[in-house]
Amino acid sequence: MGFADSVSLHGQHVSLVPLAHSHHDDLAQALQDGELWALWYTHVPTPDRLRAEIDRRLELQGQGSMIPFAVIEKSTGQAVGMTTFMHIDALNRRLEIGSTWYRKRVQRSALNTECKLLLLTHAFEALNCIAVEFRTHFFNQQSRAAIERLGARMDGILRQHQIAPNGTLRDTCVYSILDREWPAVKAHLTHRLGS
Repeated sequence: MGFADSVSLHGQHVSLVPLAHSHHDDLAQALQDGELWALWYTHVPTPDRLRAEIDRRLELQGQGSMIPFAVIEKSTGQAVGMTTFMHIDALNRRLEIGSTWYRKRVQRSALNTECKLLLLTHAFEALNCIAVEFRTHFFNQQSRAAIERLGARMDGILRQHQIAPNGTLRDTCVYSILDREWPAVKAHLTHRLGS
């Protein structure tokens, strides 16, 4: 299996399936739960920009640098968010899990934990990654806490890393999980899910 090949991943609470335009209506509804686009330190699309965001992710997939997923809540069969493997570096067996958002109702839930477990399992056990990275805005305390709860460790902060659409400068916190850390992280996430 290649690093940029589409894949579906299935757990007890969630399925991660290749993102498609057929997910648009569910995702537009999910965006309304919490008005996620209103958080100044995130890049979540507004409902009217969702189609363009799906197009952007699919274009990056065509270029081999991203694998976008729709996050499907098994109990409802609805798409409740999006996530990706991004900045794929097959030569160095690294990638980033990012561009993730979920409707407010499922944030900090078993669905989110299982989503990360599925992604990390695929990255380390199917793709043989040596490191998986996570990045977030310095001021996104909720995201930083969630990444740290996974067991990822901070590598550092890229100061003035990006210029945000509102003109502010983003300091980016970079975290990673290494292949040698994966067994302990996997045990931790599996325990959190009660499996």
